[in-house]
Amino acid sequence: MTTTPFKPVEEQLAYLKKGAAEIIPEEELKAKLANSAKAGKPLRVYLGVDPTAPDIHLGHTVVLRKLKHFQDMGHTAVFLIGDFSAMIGDPTGRSETRPPLSREEVDANAKTYLEQVYKILDRDRTEVRCNSEWLGKMSSYDVVRLCGHYRLARMLEREDFRSRLANNTPISVHELLYPLLTAYDAVMLQSDVELGATEQKFNILVHREIQREYGLSPQVVFTMPILVGLDGERKMSKSLGNYVGINEPPAEMFGKIMSIPDELMWIYYELVTDRTPQEIAELKREVQGSTLHPMDAKMRLAEGVVSDFHGMDAGRKAAENFQRVFRDRQAPTEAPIEKVSRGPAKKLTALLVELKLAPSKSEAERLVKQRGVEIDGVSVEDPRKEIDLSTPVQFLLRAGKKKFVRVIVE
Repeated sequence: MTTTPFKPVEEQLAYLKKGAAEIIPEEELKAKLANSAKAGKPLRVYLGVDPTAPDIHLGHTVVLRKLKHFQDMGHTAVFLIGDFSAMIGDPTGRSETRPPLSREEVDANAKTYLEQVYKILDRDRTEVRCNSEWLGKMSSYDVVRLCGHYRLARMLEREDFRSRLANNTPISVHELLYPLLTAYDAVMLQSDVELGATEQKFNILVHREIQREYGLSPQVVFTMPILVGLDGERKMSKSLGNYVGINEPPAEMFGKIMSIPDELMWIYYELVTDRTPQEIAELKREVQGSTLHPMDAKMRLAEGVVSDFHGMDAGRKAAENFQRVFRDRQAPTEAPIEKVSRGPAKKLTALLVELKLAPSKSEAERLVKQRGVEIDGVSVEDPRKEIDLSTPVQFLLRAGKKKFVRVIVE
């Protein structure tokens, strides 16, 4: 009897299914896992990413983390950089043709992508490939042969293309080639499973069909939901400003995650952490039974996410700082320093505007009247108060709940 490092199939499946949107078909994944365990051979699971922008936010990590989960279960994680396909541009969700990227832009973005993805994936156990390895070498004969394996009518069933045709919006021929060329990635990688966001479902189904046309066992399609942003309504996006960048400072990441609506944190637990479904269910029970405060549950989430990208020590310090500033209403250990030149006395409201702690004098007055301004922990109530700047001194200035500045007069 062959001994393998793999966990029982049902245990693997339960862990891998956490947060999944669709598995097509699920029974096929189960069979592949069983055959893998029996043969002692890991599945080849890949995620293809076109490096169209240099920075990754938490939304991008949802599929990356699922790739890690397959890696955790002993399978081969293949991270494919679509350096060739990025120069074509994925038409998914586009209402118009995407401007092509230059080779230099793609290469620069790919380098920063790799630096960031290794914060999630195990560097030593990740197979990294670039699709220029094979797409850049295809002859015109190869491309025509590939196109012969798919029907135009099927391609035009795609929602993006269908709506553009209905609206008389142009579709470039190279956009029709995109899902076929990326399908050739699946052929060359001989993948058993391909991961992608729900919006990539059409592409990955094409990949599965083209694998079959090339005489391969078709891969399983495994899609993950789009992460909702900090506003609790729209998809996480840098352009919408509702994102958490994975390279942001720990305190900033922590604070952003603490700002999400309470009901959204369970989705975040599912999609951006490695906690098991059982652990998440237990946390939910504690919150529902009032043995765990929702804020404490959210702080555990925030600390875990920060720890993943900056280390456990940074996660712990960010949690302690949040507790000190926002729950105990104490000053942060490392408040930013602002130096002010000596001179005549200045109104507190004017100083608040000067230090960018308030956008205007009227807003500064409102803050003071609402007892939202403190000097060295003492609340200021008089909006006409003046600050003596004639002698060297330093004090801690707080405006609102979140803004602290250590002022040094010199």
